[in-house]
Amino acid sequence: MVEKIYKTMKSVGVWNLVLGILMIIAGLFSGVFLIVNGGKLLKKKKDLLF
Repeated sequence: MVEKIYKTMKSVGVWNLVLGILMIIAGLFSGVFLIVNGGKLLKKKKDLLF
């Protein structure tokens, strides 16, 4: 019974680690994407003003 609990805890821990790494990668990707798009807006600032 105890071994079954430890195996379950191990698999949950591994999935939490994988999910955390994926969330960090997604956060970095979205941050870079936002910075690039902000730079494009700043570059075309005079064309966007009315």
